[in-house]
Amino acid sequence: MAFILGVYETLIDAIKSFNLQAVRLALGMKFGELLNEHIPIRFLIALGLGILTAVFTLATILEGALDSSPTYVFAFFAGLILASIIAVGAKVRWSTGAIVALIVGAVVAFVIVGMDSLGDQFGHTPPILFFSGMIAICAMILPGISGSFILLILGQYDFILGAVKDRDIVSIISVGLGAVVGIVIFSRILSWLLKHYENVTIAVLVGFMAGSLRLIVHRMLNAVTEIDGEQIWSSIELDGGMIAFVIVLIIIGFVLVTVIDHAQSRSNPVLRLLGR
Repeated sequence: MAFILGVYETLIDAIKSFNLQAVRLALGMKFGELLNEHIPIRFLIALGLGILTAVFTLATILEGALDSSPTYVFAFFAGLILASIIAVGAKVRWSTGAIVALIVGAVVAFVIVGMDSLGDQFGHTPPILFFSGMIAICAMILPGISGSFILLILGQYDFILGAVKDRDIVSIISVGLGAVVGIVIFSRILSWLLKHYENVTIAVLVGFMAGSLRLIVHRMLNAVTEIDGEQIWSSIELDGGMIAFVIVLIIIGFVLVTVIDHAQSRSNPVLRLLGR
């Protein structure tokens, strides 16, 4: 989303500002220089407040919606992802190498999301939540990928929503610490990849989003019921009215991202992808 909103470079620079120079300024008690010149503190405060507001206000709503109407929630998600694929894909200089990267990303994601839920396999212990936070936070500096989407693939999304709603401090801290460590460790690696292999890297990410639609469609058309501690999936029967509403929600999600991208880039992402 940062890529689509046009604050991607600012976000990357903000993450990179947490370096040895920042440590030296902090140890030297030069907090004025640290906060006013070295670190874009206003941007980070605005970003942090936005994230916290979204997390704590939407957690209850999303958890309730996922329990009562998962088909509609994932229909909306499908629209968001489809539009993101086009918006980010329009920024790729398509070549044979980029197409191969796209296919690789799509196949890898398709296989991964087709496995049994990683959350069911590994549970939701603090170490697992820590590593989930590490991986999910990388989405902040990956064009087109959201942390929520990564948590969904890892099978931790529903659990973390519940943890936020129930104020499960241990789980929240585990994810938060993982996010901090992930930023420190992975931000420069991913930044280096995007700097030196931007086209291929973004093509892989587009493929990853496309392949991951398998999970979204599965969650949209199937409901889960827990019986004796085991999760049982069953197909959801959609009548004509439900199908129509699903289509409407997909369109709404698609249009939302497209409008945001158009407002930022001053051009239609669909036409950009078609080279017009």
